Amino acid sequence: MSILSGKNILLGISAGIAAYKTASLVRLFVKSGAHVKVVMTPSAKDFITPLTLSTLSKNPVESSFTNDQDDNEVWNNHVDLGLWADYFIIAPATANTLSKMANGICDNLLLATYLSAKCPVYFAPAMDLDMYKHQSTINSFEKLKSFENIMIPATKGELASGLVGEGRMAEPEDIVTFIENDILDKLPLKNKNVLITAGPTYEAIDPVRFIGNHSSGKMGFEIAKAAANLGAEVTLITGPTYQKISHSLIHVIPVVSAKDMYDEVHKYFDTTDIAILSAAVADFRPKEVALQKIKKKADTFTLELERTQDILASLGAIKQQQYLVGFALETNNALENAKGKLKKKNLNLIVLNSLQDKGAGFKGDTNKVTFIDNKNAITEFQLKSKTKVAEDLLNEIVKQIDA
Repeated sequence: MSILSGKNILLGISAGIAAYKTASLVRLFVKSGAHVKVVMTPSAKDFITPLTLSTLSKNPVESSFTNDQDDNEVWNNHVDLGLWADYFIIAPATANTLSKMANGICDNLLLATYLSAKCPVYFAPAMDLDMYKHQSTINSFEKLKSFENIMIPATKGELASGLVGEGRMAEPEDIVTFIENDILDKLPLKNKNVLITAGPTYEAIDPVRFIGNHSSGKMGFEIAKAAANLGAEVTLITGPTYQKISHSLIHVIPVVSAKDMYDEVHKYFDTTDIAILSAAVADFRPKEVALQKIKKKADTFTLELERTQDILASLGAIKQQQYLVGFALETNNALENAKGKLKKKNLNLIVLNSLQDKGAGFKGDTNKVTFIDNKNAITEFQLKSKTKVAEDLLNEIVKQIDA
């Protein structure tokens, strides 16, 4: 999954021959998992049809302030478009459009949207060699950069005039890669290795049966996504679960038992910057595992258990520079038990959730948590989606490691 997955991308198309490439560009954004809308200058429709772009983006294409529908004029709100976008990409950006952007000229929907946008703006110039080198164009580049707009440099090649030189719009694949890399470079967890555990563990009784719990792994998977969306390289070690994840920055390692998870966690911990252990690891396992299915021979059955290795405590005992986070799922004396676990296991932060709270705990899509750090600061949250809880957790970690 791309860093653009789930993002709202507004593509602005001005009237240059390179507009024909925007069909591929829209397709690549959609393939990356982004939601795409297109706004065009009126003259851009001479180079590529709105029908093509609306079909590929699965959204209407806007090019004027009003649409005529059954003799009723419908207003296209440029402010709404600008606020909708997470990223605004203007490609191709002609010399004419760039000059208007730089000087605040607002004579079409694209430019009005640009002036309303609150998100990062990228522009990919496309024009002939002499226009690209003209001082007025260079002034436009510099002025737009001073607005913190981001230029995707043009490349050298054969131009529409037949000349060969600089001014050719970057290829769609290169535009997407440029934007992805630029976003990643600015994320707070760029170059950080984050280790996450998720899901239950299954402890075998015989070849058929096991001891397990109701954990779905959803909380850990949401934490992995939140960490990756902040630029981290994520190693996700997960017990048996139906959860699925696909992200270019997430490496998934499936395990079954507590012993499997212990071994994998210790394999990666030395090179980890942040470890978040959200898995519901079994505290006990059968002392002896039957090699054949146990038959029903009596009305009662006794199973002798032994303690599993405490993964979180083992990491707390050896941690050096790592930021270590644990989870505490409690049914009584929640705050006191969580504080005790935080101190005993040498954690930086513990996430407390209680089965007494409606909507919290296993299997659901929501959770209600309290953060407790090793300075005894306590932050309580209301019931939220596990996606939002994961974002809150990563934001808290970023805040603390940057402090």
